[in-house]
Amino acid sequence: MIIVRIIMNALPEKQKEVMQTLVSMIEPTGKEKGCLSYEVFLDIEDKNVFSLVEEWETRDDLRLHWRSDRFGVLLGTKALLCEPPKIQIHTVSYSEGKEAIHAARDNRI
Repeated sequence: MIIVRIIMNALPEKQKEVMQTLVSMIEPTGKEKGCLSYEVFLDIEDKNVFSLVEEWETRDDLRLHWRSDRFGVLLGTKALLCEPPKIQIHTVSYSEGKEAIHAARDNRI
């Protein structure tokens, strides 16, 4: 699984425009081949900071997304930002759930 996090700091006067762009991308991107999740988060301390978190089955699926017109729209928002977006790409080979917490807490939850 590939996890991508993009942090975007919108210009205050462009915050609504950035938010509308990101929200409009959720449903169609979520239907793309290999997309496991596509979520947008707003920072609770700074309403101009957005985090876009994407999960993809494979790197090839993610590459197809990067080549899409839809991703081009996302890149086009750079003029609406205070600084270039911060992009983090993580390759995950193993995931755990609450069983890991159970084990760490000696099954107390």
